[in-house]
Amino acid sequence: MKRIGVLTSGGDAPGMNAAVRAVVRKGIYHNLEVYGVYGGYAGLISGNIKKLELGSVGDIIHRGGTMLFSARCEEFRTPEGQQQGIEQLQKFGIEGLVVIGGDGSYRGAKALTEKGFPCVGVPGTIDNDIPGTQFTIGFDTAINTVIDAIDKIRDTATSHERTFIVEVMGRNAGDIALWSGLAGGAETILIPEENFSMDEIVERLLKGSERGKRHSIIIVAEGVGSGVDIGRQIKEATNFDTRVSVLGHMQRGGTPTAADRVLASRLGAKAVELLMERKGGRAVGIVNNQLVDYDIIEALENKKHQIDTGILRLSKELSI
Repeated sequence: MKRIGVLTSGGDAPGMNAAVRAVVRKGIYHNLEVYGVYGGYAGLISGNIKKLELGSVGDIIHRGGTMLFSARCEEFRTPEGQQQGIEQLQKFGIEGLVVIGGDGSYRGAKALTEKGFPCVGVPGTIDNDIPGTQFTIGFDTAINTVIDAIDKIRDTATSHERTFIVEVMGRNAGDIALWSGLAGGAETILIPEENFSMDEIVERLLKGSERGKRHSIIIVAEGVGSGVDIGRQIKEATNFDTRVSVLGHMQRGGTPTAADRVLASRLGAKAVELLMERKGGRAVGIVNNQLVDYDIIEALENKKHQIDTGILRLSKELSI
């Protein structure tokens, strides 16, 4: 290949810029021309595509968000929209495309692949819910953001002897809640992958109170439901002074951690290597700290995101 493109799609994640930088500089190092698609699949359909140079990606490795911008695009879900995207790529002479994003972005790459256009998916989402990889770009930064918030909330929870419910993002996956809950010393973690009993939660809170515990932190993944509703139920059952914090989109922002910068750089470079070998319809990931690639269609159709329930058990054991 002589020309490749790169786009970011869906929700932004810290480290996306590092991945874009890796794609551009790895490509140019190997004498490829690299084009950036601005505005995700919507920008692809409209032809918002520009050639990127070495300087185009200077001083972005430390920045959150994505310099290529991102957008949802219902039109690209249609065969007509997908064909328009391919025609725009062909107009610019682009022969392969690196797609950085989450589940929806991968489905767009899958659609282009099925129409014969080579794509490689790079997992960029704070939710850590992409099959075929243990970690996604942005996850480490997001959980560190949550841990920082938990630490601050614990200070005020201690001062006022309150029970705090902290609602975190993750869509239908509980990884953010699970990892940040264990690292933040939460008393209870609620994730969509595991059923929970409100009676059990209340019992744990009451037992803690009986032994002199004056505050508690409960982490709720958004896939479970509303943290406000859960806080109300706990208040009614215990009469404890209860507060709710919904962290929201702050989890997507901020300077990416070293772990996310390194992961993004490795995965972005690997994607370029696959396109140089004319391997399309692939996705890259990391398993046991080793880079892997796999069939993107097979992964989306047959594989499911797995969560480490052992972390949840450990959290319960340590928060007695």
